Amino acid sequence: MGMSPWIVSDELWDHLEPLLPKRERRFRYPGRRPLPDRDVLCGILYVLHTGIQWEYLPKDLGFGSGMTCWRRLRDWNEAGVWQRLHEVLLAELNAAARLDWSRCVVDSSHVTAKRGQHTGPSPVDRGRAGSKHHLITDGHGTPLAVLLTGGNRNDVTQLLPLLDAIPPVRGRVGRPRRKPDSLFADRGYDHDIYRDRVRARGIVPAIARRGTLHGTGLGTYRWVVERTFAWLHGFRRLRIRWERRADIHEAFLQLACCLITHRQCKLLC
Repeated sequence: MGMSPWIVSDELWDHLEPLLPKRERRFRYPGRRPLPDRDVLCGILYVLHTGIQWEYLPKDLGFGSGMTCWRRLRDWNEAGVWQRLHEVLLAELNAAARLDWSRCVVDSSHVTAKRGQHTGPSPVDRGRAGSKHHLITDGHGTPLAVLLTGGNRNDVTQLLPLLDAIPPVRGRVGRPRRKPDSLFADRGYDHDIYRDRVRARGIVPAIARRGTLHGTGLGTYRWVVERTFAWLHGFRRLRIRWERRADIHEAFLQLACCLITHRQCKLLC
């Protein structure tokens, strides 16, 4: 029987532990000993995988309270832990020549949002409040960056921010890399001004044009980002946005990208 997906593996913990902020010990009034970070992370992963509300987190599994897990998720996100973990994992893939820099692929996906920041009337869900996940992957579908916007935000407005969000990826000799050779996108990104801006960055745009027949061949390369969205939304907490605060939902998004990238790293073993 396999290990529960919310149990933190030794490999993932070895990557993550050095990145966590260290808490100062109080010697005069030490108070109650805080719950170990690894146990709290298991609770956060439990919520991410099952979609359960924080207040219903089972205490008998040793995760601590939902509020404890929520606070650590918030604090670690503010400290940039998930971003740095993602960069460490991408560097590991890059060192093994397992990132495909010949192209990147962008797309977005709409999710229902119950409330909060970065929501807007959805054009695909009868005007109901929603948010969008904007994703850029390498040619294999490994997530490079993810952004959150309101559901009414036009996809093309996030094209350049997604390119800017690709971190400097180390792992090879020379300067860190953060720019793919080409960019693939569907008709939602069909604007010549953005093609020009992508070219100005030294990236070849391969963006489908509106009004052309399907079967142009771009789908041969774009399907990887759709698969990655399926992986992302395999985490139940990301299928519907429950969080009022955008930073908490973004923390879940970044953590999920880290877990997907970590799976790719495990394939190297």
